Amino acid sequence: MEVGLGIHGEAGMRQCPLMSCDDIAKEMLATIQNYGKEVDGEIKPLYGLGDELLVLVNNLGGTSNFEMSLLARSLVTQLEGDGCKASRLLVGSFMTSFDMQGASVSILPLKGDITSKDIVSLIDAVTDAPAWAKVDVWSDLSQRPSENEVPEVAGESSAGNDTGSTSLPPVLVENFSTLATAIISRCCNALIETEPTLTKYDTIVGDGDCGITMARGAKEISQRLESKILRIDHPSLLFSDLADAVSASMGGTSGILLELMFRKASTTLMQSTGEGITSKELAKAFRAGAEAVSFYGGAQEGSRTMLDALYPASATMVEVGSVVDIKGAAEAARKGADATAAMDHAEAGRSNYLSKEVLMGTPDPGAVAVAVILEAFSKVVA
Repeated sequence: MEVGLGIHGEAGMRQCPLMSCDDIAKEMLATIQNYGKEVDGEIKPLYGLGDELLVLVNNLGGTSNFEMSLLARSLVTQLEGDGCKASRLLVGSFMTSFDMQGASVSILPLKGDITSKDIVSLIDAVTDAPAWAKVDVWSDLSQRPSENEVPEVAGESSAGNDTGSTSLPPVLVENFSTLATAIISRCCNALIETEPTLTKYDTIVGDGDCGITMARGAKEISQRLESKILRIDHPSLLFSDLADAVSASMGGTSGILLELMFRKASTTLMQSTGEGITSKELAKAFRAGAEAVSFYGGAQEGSRTMLDALYPASATMVEVGSVVDIKGAAEAARKGADATAAMDHAEAGRSNYLSKEVLMGTPDPGAVAVAVILEAFSKVVA
């Protein structure tokens, strides 16, 4: 890292190995103090014991909010450890240099002319200026406002989410609970076993985390199945619980989209108006989930995403007829996944930034994961 780099790229004071937030804060504060201020012809420290301070922590453009918050915490902790009171804190992007990854700090002692000219009230004034973050004011000895923990909103328990069996459409699929347990177990194991392959593909055409993300979700679902947390007696409740499991364990875009797919399938089944939930109704819910992935993700079949497996598979399931062709759906998913290897551009996801030369020959890992799941599914019901 470089210490003292200018906003126009001017060379800094020195280069050094990457430091922790505490060490960076210590370096910043020492530099400000050593520079000091001129008083009656003498250079004196900018602030001293007991001074009330305004601290402005500036994002140079590309630093994450998480990192900025850590740096602000380190600065305030050290200042107050030295006997000062950081009564006002501003953290935001006030002066940037495009997307430079860095930060600067400015300190204003709130004493003398600053208070006599009522500048403090102007600093505290409410404004709707979009780039001027609201100042965090700490005016007494109570706990700092930003340290007040926001109480967690307790989510409803699984039992609390159950609207009651009388309000849900009856399940007409024979031995649904037993079948669902076998399918989930087989699919999760298949995903976990395929993790190295998915990781290999995603290392080439993505950011390398698809296999790990899918395996993490599969392990979470397996654990909840074994712990009897999943409500396997009704598909609508089961899909809702699967969405919860995915939300709790899978990061990235794929985790968000799969959660949305399961939630859409759940609500689709809950609103079923027929005599009950048949295998065909389940197929329609799966199709609705795939359409939700497309709607919220902004991709279509042919975009080189998981939809290249989801769409043809779900289309096969909802074809005219009373029997849902799971084997045909699995074959359609595999065909769609394999076809992505011949697509020379992507319209969504990380692959969107890659060249034709990089993409050609490697299938989309999300589409491959869908194919793996449906192939495992088809082996259970064969």
